[in-house]
This record gives sequence, structure tokens and C-alpha cells, in this order.
Amino acid sequence: MWPFKKRISLKASGIFAGLTDWHSHILPGVDDGVQTMEESLAILQQYEVLGVKAVWLTPHIMEDIPNTTMRLKERFAELQQAYPGPVALHLAAENMLDHLFEERLESNDLLPIGDAGNRLLVETSYFNPPMNLYETLECIKSKGYYPVLAHPERYVYMGNRDYRRLKEMGVEFQLNLPSLTGLYGKQVQATAEQLEKRGFYNYKGTDIHTIKWLLHIK
Repeated sequence: MWPFKKRISLKASGIFAGLTDWHSHILPGVDDGVQTMEESLAILQQYEVLGVKAVWLTPHIMEDIPNTTMRLKERFAELQQAYPGPVALHLAAENMLDHLFEERLESNDLLPIGDAGNRLLVETSYFNPPMNLYETLECIKSKGYYPVLAHPERYVYMGNRDYRRLKEMGVEFQLNLPSLTGLYGKQVQATAEQLEKRGFYNYKGTDIHTIKWLLHIK
């Protein structure tokens, strides 16, 4: 049973002990997530208390937030220098499947996720799929990468048939832990519970954008 339903503390639940957070917006000042270095460090200090082992920093890259690889690497180096703690920091990106992504994929200008460097964290609009969704996913695979779909439980246009097709294609799924707390609504929670029960998730992440999220689920 999901421990947060019992309204115990995060630390007491043990759900974060040894966790690698595969989706976060902790890198400061680069997207709609954390804006200051101070808040980034405060979140990482809370991660230490909770027992988080490692975190992948996955800032948005999309047409509306056209982060460059160089800019993100520079900001990541600044955070590494500012944070002396035990939580291992890794840099990747959350890639919107749009025209900018197609250009970056073609030029191999990417920030992959995972130690092997052969996975890409991708997302779509919550409400509508890109017209060439499956073709783009196949193109990712043809380039030697495994697509990892961020928070599939949150896409309102997807149903059981879509999830099955994606898994049959070899697409991996990343769960947003807050989905299981009802943070995004009852329907998203129900979908997340169903996908988890079916063993469809490969990775877990917080998708944390602010330290207030930690306060919400305490």
C-alpha cells in the first residue's frame, strides 16, 4: 500500500530511502522550476534527510524554453560547486517532442539520462499528442536511444491501448511519485496505480519544481 495515504512523514515512510530521483527541476533559474541556488540547496538538504541517493536534474528543453546544452552544463557546474553533500547529482533534460527536439536529435545535441547515456527523457502536451508521435519515438530508437516517457499517467489523451502500444515499442515509463498522492487529481492517481500494478513503470521521479512540494506531501 502507498505509505502516503497513512499520513505519516516522508522520512518515516521510507519511500525515499536509497531512491534515485529520475525527474526533477532543481537546476536553478533555467526553466519553470526552482529559480534560486538557495532553494536548490535547501531541497538537496531535505533529500539528504529523506535518504535520497541520487537525483537527475532534468530541465525542460522545448520551443518555449529553448535551453542550450552549453547553458545547462554551465549552470550544472555551478550547482555542483555550491553543493558539497552526499546526494549524487546528474544532468539530463526533459525533452518536449516538438520541432526543436527533432532538430536536436538530428544533430545529436542531446542530454541523455542514465549511466549508459543511451536513454532520453521525453514528454508531450498533456492534452494532445504530436501528430508524428510514434514516428518520432521510432526515430529516437533508430539513433540508438531508448525513449523514456515522463509521467505517462498525466496524458489525458492516452488510454490502455496507447500504453500497451508504447510498451510493445520498447518505450520505458517514468512515474511521477506525486501522482500516487492525488496531487494531480483522482483520475491521474487511478491511472498511475493501474500502470504501477501492471508493472509498466521503469523509473520513479518527483518532477519537483519547488520545495513547497516536499511540504505538501509531508
